[in-house]
Amino acid sequence: MPESENAARHAPRARKPSMAILIALSAIGPMALNIFIPSMPGLQATFAVSYATAQLTLTLYLIGTAVCQLFYGPLSDRYGRRPVVIAGQGIFVIASLAAALAPNIEFLIAARGLQAVGGAAGIVISRAIVRDLYGREESASVLGYLTMAWVLAPMLAPTLGGYLDGLGGWALSFFFLAGAGALVWLAAMALLHETHGARVETPILTGLTASFGGLLAKPKFVAYTMILASSSSVFFSFLAGAPYISVTLLGLTPLDYGLWFILVSCGYMAGNGLSGRYSVRFGIDRMIGFGAGVCFAGCAISLLAFSLGALSAAALFLPMTLVALGNGLTLPNGIAGAMSIDPARAGTAAGLAGFLQMGLGALISQSVGLVQAVTPWAALYVMLASATLGLAMYLWLLASGVARPGPP
Repeated sequence: MPESENAARHAPRARKPSMAILIALSAIGPMALNIFIPSMPGLQATFAVSYATAQLTLTLYLIGTAVCQLFYGPLSDRYGRRPVVIAGQGIFVIASLAAALAPNIEFLIAARGLQAVGGAAGIVISRAIVRDLYGREESASVLGYLTMAWVLAPMLAPTLGGYLDGLGGWALSFFFLAGAGALVWLAAMALLHETHGARVETPILTGLTASFGGLLAKPKFVAYTMILASSSSVFFSFLAGAPYISVTLLGLTPLDYGLWFILVSCGYMAGNGLSGRYSVRFGIDRMIGFGAGVCFAGCAISLLAFSLGALSAAALFLPMTLVALGNGLTLPNGIAGAMSIDPARAGTAAGLAGFLQMGLGALISQSVGLVQAVTPWAALYVMLASATLGLAMYLWLLASGVARPGPP
C-alpha cells in the first residue's frame, strides 16, 4: 500500500458535514450555468448584440469553471477545504449581484467569468471533502449519491430560469442566484467543518508544477482521467449535435427536445444511484468497466438505428438514456479512482482531473461541427469514437494489471 494511502487511512477522521451542504456547494455552480440559458434571446435584444457575443456569457463561464479547478484543489490541500470554499462562495455571491446590475454586455461577460471562479470552488472541494472522509470504494459510493442528488439542480435550472425571466427579465435570475448563493455561503460558514488535517506545505507555484507533474507521471491517474474525459466527450458531443438532429432533421419542437431530455437526466441519476449502491460491493474498477461498456453499447445502438433508417426521437434519446446510465456508473468511480492515487493531494487530483475532464471533453466535442459538414449524424460518430476511447482505456488498465476488476 502506498505510504500516502496508508497515512490517510490511519489519520483520525474529521467530523462529517451533512450531505445537504455538500450537495448545495457542488450544485450552485452548475445551476448558475444552466439557469441563464432561456434568457439568451432577451439578453441579446436588451444589449443589441449578436448571438455570438451573447454566447460569451456561457463560453467564459465554462472556461472559468475548467481553469479554476486547477487552482482550488492545490489551495485546499495547502490551506484547508473550509477557507477555500467559503472564499469561493463569497466571490460567487458578489459576482451574481454584479451580473444582475450589469449596465452593458462587457460588464456582464466579466461578471459571469467571476461567477464561474466562485462557483468552481464547490465542485472541486466537495469531491475532496468526500475523499478526506471515506476510503477508495466508499468515496465512489458517496459521490454517486451526491451526484444523483445535485444533478436535479442543473436539470431544473432552465425551467426555473425561464419562469424568472418571464416574471422580471434576465436580471432576476442573477438576483435569485445571489440570494441562493448567500444562503449556501452562510450555511457553509456555520456547518462546514475542516476535513483536511494533513496539509501539504509546499510553495504554491512550484508546488503546483510538482503536484501536477507527479500525478501526470502516474499512468493510472492518466487512465482514470482519460476515461472521465471520454465519458464527458460523449455527453458534450450529444449536447452539441442533438438539437440540430432533433429540430432540423427530425422536426421536433424545442419543447419536445426538452421533454425527451428528461429521460437522459433520469438515466444519469439512475447510474449514479447504482454507483452509490454497488461501488463498495463491486469496487471502483469493475463499476467503471460496467459503465464504459454500457456507454459504448448505447452509442453503437443509436448510430446503427440511424444508419438503418430508423429516424426518430426514440432512436436518439432512448440509447442516449443508456449512455447517461453508463456515465452515471463511470464518472463518480473515475473521480474516486483519480483522487485515490495520492490521498494527501486529493484536492489537487480532483482539480486536475476536473480540468482535463471538462477541457478535453469540450475539445473533442468541438469536432462535431467539423464532421457535420460531411454527415448530418456527426454527433453520433463522435459519440461512438469517444465511447470507444473510454472502453479502450479501461481495457488497457486491465491489461496493464493496475486495475482491480473484482470486488475490493
